[in-house]
Amino acid sequence: MRLFFSTGEASGELQAALAADAVRRLAPQTAFEGIGARRLRERGFRLMWDTRGWAGMGPLEAISKIPKLLAIMLMTAVRLRANPPDLVVLVDFGAFNLRLAQTLRRLRYRGPIVYYFPPGAWLDNAKQARRVAAVASPLTPFTHQRDFYAAQGREIAYFGHPLVSAFAPRAARAPAPRDGGVVALLPGSRRGELSRHGPLMLRAARALRATRPALEVILAAADEDAAVMLRTHCSQAGIDATIVDGVAEAFARADVACIASGTAVLEAALCEIPAVATYVLSAAQARIARRVYRGRWITLPNLVSGTEIVPERLQDDATPEQLCADLERLLLDPSEQLAHLRTLRPLLGPHDAIDRIAEHLLAVASTR
Repeated sequence: MRLFFSTGEASGELQAALAADAVRRLAPQTAFEGIGARRLRERGFRLMWDTRGWAGMGPLEAISKIPKLLAIMLMTAVRLRANPPDLVVLVDFGAFNLRLAQTLRRLRYRGPIVYYFPPGAWLDNAKQARRVAAVASPLTPFTHQRDFYAAQGREIAYFGHPLVSAFAPRAARAPAPRDGGVVALLPGSRRGELSRHGPLMLRAARALRATRPALEVILAAADEDAAVMLRTHCSQAGIDATIVDGVAEAFARADVACIASGTAVLEAALCEIPAVATYVLSAAQARIARRVYRGRWITLPNLVSGTEIVPERLQDDATPEQLCADLERLLLDPSEQLAHLRTLRPLLGPHDAIDRIAEHLLAVASTR
């Protein structure tokens, strides 16, 4: 059996990797192909395209990438039409993947397509839901999106969130020493995120170190390109920090974390790591974002729980001084946030969600 996964950024690649691992446990002979980067390549995927540099930070950054990605999308559709896999799995990255599905159907591609993590999970956009359902079988990790599709009379599969299966609470830690502790900084994976959040977080860490001289600072880099940028930011900020490969080591050592809003905030929450979230767009991008989304929160723990578990410091509120104060409070006493984090896991579905998702993908593939 051949499965083709299409991703476009680090968070989607993580979800594709987790799903592929679970599928392989059930069907070891499955062959994996797709669009991704290092994480999928390490799992034996035969990659049609490498996605490094694809993701933009906001719609304005994405505009410059459109011609290249449009050409890649068309070539991908033609190749898949000529040599159909048993299943196409589209993972998030709606601007590319929804168009890929639509193009495949226009080319009279009859094979099954599953849209895993359909776009607009929190936008309640009926038009977009119709577009997804018209060309693919949607599979969501969120009860909110499941209920919205159902209200629109559209089928959508739901088995829970896969990260519940992948991230377990870590062992309880002793309180951080008053003059130190370990802070993990996760500025994101996109170049724009690294440029905006890296220096901001390092200034916050430098301010925190003024009162905690023994503070250890860890930076998580998604790949070597990110590590190079972060080393430059550290040099410019005049602060020494340890740069690690990915989030796992950073989380294993951290007392607290400062995280660019995204999947990593949910990962930290499931590991029960006290955290503050931040995100900064350009003024023009922020205006566009406010027109598209008017919700109260943007981070997944807060959206899922319906309350502010993790402080969100966005735009003008994202200052080094504010982030420093938030991190200091969590270092002094993380108990309140930890108590709230422990209520999150049951809201995300069953503990074996990823295995149920894998079973679903294989069942859909077998209908080809």
